[in-house]
Amino acid sequence: MSENHPAGYEPLEVWTWEEKSGGAFANINRPIAGPTHDKELPVGKNPLQLHSLGTPNGIKVTVMLEELLAVGHSGAEYDAWYIDIGEGDQFGSGFVRINPNSKIPALLDTTTEPGTRVFESGSILLYLAEKFGAFIPANHTGRTECLNWLFWQMGSAPYLGGGFGHFFAYAPFKIQYAIDRFAMETKRQLDVLDQHLADNRFLAGTDYTIADMAVWPWYGAITAGNSYANAETFLDAASYTNVVRWECEIAERPAVQRGRRVNRSSDSDPSLIRERHDASDLG
Repeated sequence: MSENHPAGYEPLEVWTWEEKSGGAFANINRPIAGPTHDKELPVGKNPLQLHSLGTPNGIKVTVMLEELLAVGHSGAEYDAWYIDIGEGDQFGSGFVRINPNSKIPALLDTTTEPGTRVFESGSILLYLAEKFGAFIPANHTGRTECLNWLFWQMGSAPYLGGGFGHFFAYAPFKIQYAIDRFAMETKRQLDVLDQHLADNRFLAGTDYTIADMAVWPWYGAITAGNSYANAETFLDAASYTNVVRWECEIAERPAVQRGRRVNRSSDSDPSLIRERHDASDLG
């Protein structure tokens, strides 16, 4: 069997789950939904309760919350609780009640009665933007352009993460066809961004919006070398100069720097924090 062209496999007529798939995260992948155990979620003192992990999807939301606080929206104070997906925290009964899809991030807005659950990172960004009237253009054209790029990210990033990232970094063995297929698509997406950003400071135009907050943790991380090891070299990410310019400008924002530190293990970096309950937690 060649690593590039695995041989000897024919799909069954009806697929059955007989064993773990192998590779990173195999212990948490399963073909069924619902909780695996009873576990209630903690509730803090702040209006917004975030249950998340500092992956790209999680960073979107903590950046948005820190940006809201930075411009004076005190109602955006939040408790950020650490969800260890490697240990299956996302399959606890309390988490599943907030997000039946068992994926981070999940948000509970306690200012409504009953509390409002919000899941899927793009939905959370839009919910917060509308709740506070911030980081989304008020005019029809600007709002539509912002949402164009927000939903572009939601549809495109699975090819970057679950496609390229999985086969390049996490799969139990290398398959050239899979890596080539998703590397090609990732580079196409980077080119889409690069061409757009050649004529626009931010994704929706001149203003920084939730579209940038959604896209930056995924595609900015690739160009900055903060994603899969050596991916920036493999993809020649530095050649997308407009994306690099955009990534650097956003990375310099103090709220972004704070948001990307939340819900992350401090084992390798003492500046990272697993939980955030007050501004003082970030120093």
